[in-house]
Amino acid sequence: MAGKEVAVLWLLAVLGSVSGGKVLVWPVDNSHWLNMEYVLKELVARGHEVTVLLPSCFLILNATDHSPFRFEVVEVPISKKEMAATLDESFYFWFYEERELPLWKRIYRVIQLLSKLEAVTKTICDGVLRDKMLMERLKASAFDVLVADPLVPSGELFAEMLGIPFVYTIRFSLGNTVERLCGGLPAPPSYVPAILSRLTDKMSFTERLYNIISYFLQDLTYHHLFWRNWDQYYSEVLGRPTTLCETMGKAEIWLIRTYWDFEFPRPFLPNFEFVGGLHCQPAKPLPKEMEEFVQSSGEHGVVVFSLGSMVYNLTDEKSNVIARALSQLPQKVLWRYKGKKPEALGSNTRTYDWIPQNDLLGHPLTKAFITHGGTNGIYEAIYHGIPLVGIPMFADQHDNIAHMRAKGAAVELDFGTLKTEDLVDAVNTVINNSSYKENALRLSKIHHDQPITPLDRAVFWIEFVMRHKGAKHLRPAAHHLTWYQYHCLDVLAFLFTCAAIAVFILVKCCLFCCRKRGRIAKRKKE
Repeated sequence: MAGKEVAVLWLLAVLGSVSGGKVLVWPVDNSHWLNMEYVLKELVARGHEVTVLLPSCFLILNATDHSPFRFEVVEVPISKKEMAATLDESFYFWFYEERELPLWKRIYRVIQLLSKLEAVTKTICDGVLRDKMLMERLKASAFDVLVADPLVPSGELFAEMLGIPFVYTIRFSLGNTVERLCGGLPAPPSYVPAILSRLTDKMSFTERLYNIISYFLQDLTYHHLFWRNWDQYYSEVLGRPTTLCETMGKAEIWLIRTYWDFEFPRPFLPNFEFVGGLHCQPAKPLPKEMEEFVQSSGEHGVVVFSLGSMVYNLTDEKSNVIARALSQLPQKVLWRYKGKKPEALGSNTRTYDWIPQNDLLGHPLTKAFITHGGTNGIYEAIYHGIPLVGIPMFADQHDNIAHMRAKGAAVELDFGTLKTEDLVDAVNTVINNSSYKENALRLSKIHHDQPITPLDRAVFWIEFVMRHKGAKHLRPAAHHLTWYQYHCLDVLAFLFTCAAIAVFILVKCCLFCCRKRGRIAKRKKE
């Protein structure tokens, strides 16, 4: 038996487990659910009962599917079609409009989109709160823990109402704002880049200035465009003055879906745990037809191309720019693409509605991965040691590719200005320049060299919270300090006042002595 497996079994034997614990889940749709699902399935495998609160408008979840979870379907006055339209509007803005609009129009559109998403979230939350029978069932179930994603509010509110501890699973919040202001996570702007800034941990003076401005603007966005209404909402629901941030700050454990193979070194807290790549696993055999296509590539190997599950269509112009580039590669290409077949598609390229991405990246003939930079795909590439060509589009994707580029494992391209020759050059660079493969393998070794797997670590901490009814001993005292106490501004003000008084007294004494000496000298002359 492998040493790591022995260590895991020993830890489980010593620490024990929670027999038949009850877990309540407040998920977020799309790729965020996919990450959470791996943890929940492992919890079920270990004997826990998992109940998922499922809004009827969610797109990726289907309570009729064969699933190890129990679903509580929340009927909301939003159809799946309306939900899809709201998300499509957001994606269209980030893909196409964002680059074309002037700054003031861009800000206005962001405010519009945030307001729409906030309205959808509140409608879903109201659907749960108004269902008295559902709330009574949840209270009677005596759950041990609630697992939520803080990308959107509500999970922590239900945990507070049910009186149970809760755990967050998160990739990032805007500008690390939730983690910093609510979780108490230190983030010195001198070397911790703000999310969406596209910066690294090594910044020039100009970049540090930009980073501080980014933090300020993102905090302003949260406080005045997002949190303000939620603060009032939470206060009304709970019947006492409170804020969204105060409620979020009660999270027992924050499971961060990254690791030091990807992150830049920075301060962290004992109730923040890295679980990046928890969904990754050894490659399984490919379907027969796909394996035959891969094997036909010979010594050149294959390139895997996917822009994620949300990008299922491109304009004819953009798809043909990409297809022409792929046709010029000596490698065979497997492209996940549901849109209209491009006219310029080469004989070396096949399109698929879906591909077994992890299994393809783990195939010995895979040479490179063209990706939009989603965290799941990034970690599958790290796990298997595959260099990247990044074409980021929105959200954390630019930062993800910036991280991989800084670590020497990726080349970045701009989707808006993408030309055929750019893509050809980028793919040839990461394949023919051995440093990219070497750096990708180095990150892979770091990822695999852990005493316990990310999935086991995530499950351990959820069970830890269940065993101990929370993890208050890991929460920093910063949660009990005001902002000026946290930054010691009151102490600095006191010391400044004392110093000012001392200087004032010294100056007065000097002036008094000078005047007195002057009077004595005057008398002597007289």
